[in-house]
This record gives sequence, C-alpha cells and structure tokens, in this order.
Amino acid sequence: MPIIKPISDLRNNFKEISELCHREGKPVFITKNGKGDLVVMSIAKYEQIEAQLDLYRKLGVAQYESISSGKRYSHEEVMTKLRQKINEEKI
Repeated sequence: MPIIKPISDLRNNFKEISELCHREGKPVFITKNGKGDLVVMSIAKYEQIEAQLDLYRKLGVAQYESISSGKRYSHEEVMTKLRQKINEEKI
C-alpha cells in the first residue's frame, strides 16, 4: 500500500516524513490539491532502484547479444570460466 501525504505535511512535518521514508524503506507520494505531485524517498532506496534498473539494462543487453550472436554457454561452462579467471587474478 503506497504512503500518501499532502504537500502541507512535507512543509510542516518534514522530519516525520524523512523518518517514515527511512523506516518503511518505501517512497512517500506527495499530493498537491488532491493530485499526485512528488515522490520523496531515502537516498538508500533511490540507489537501490537505480542499481536494479542498471542490472535490468545490462541483462537486456546481454540477452540481445546472446540472441543475435547465437552463442550459448551452459551453467557449468560459465562457472568454470569464472573460477579460472578468479584463480588467475589471485596469482
């Protein structure tokens, strides 16, 4: 369930809204004249959302490259290559 507050609460109760964002880990939707106007969230939540979007972008690119190149690797092949690369870096 989204957290919705009027814009007057942002002005008059900023500290409470800030604490709510951090405690609940959710964005708070701010309304103005009964309509959605702003979204307020903690930096941690914003960074989490940005990281997810970045991951989805990278997965989309990888999927496109996989489809267009026709190359496929099994889980075992990928894990073997990763282990080899990690072991090379340790040396």
